[in-house]
Amino acid sequence: MAKESGIAMSIAVDDSGGSARTISNDITDFSLNTPRNVQVITGLDKSAEERLQLLADFSCTINGVFDDASNMAHAVFATVPSSSVARTVTITVSGQSLPNETFFNDYALTRAASGELTWSAPGTLSGGTVPTWA
Repeated sequence: MAKESGIAMSIAVDDSGGSARTISNDITDFSLNTPRNVQVITGLDKSAEERLQLLADFSCTINGVFDDASNMAHAVFATVPSSSVARTVTITVSGQSLPNETFFNDYALTRAASGELTWSAPGTLSGGTVPTWA
């Protein structure tokens, strides 16, 4: 496998009705995390930490430019404050995809002094399924 850039990635997020909407055109950047919890179980007889690996998790923050066109970013995230539904987030790059059921806990809009209107939407794993690239 060759090294690749993140150019031409795709991100789809379900709207509150459960329809996947590809909003990649509105996204300027994002971050994702797939951490594993650990429990320190070091006994008194050890000279170094001993751990058990525990539950997997997923979180993301998606950032973009305001777009209120039909089925684009604003239509997807505007219902975050008024609906309590998990949304499938599917991140795809080079034929590899990472789908996760996600709760978004904010849809923050920022109007900068220069006039740009941007948004940020942080989400966390909701469904208890281990994040797995396929």
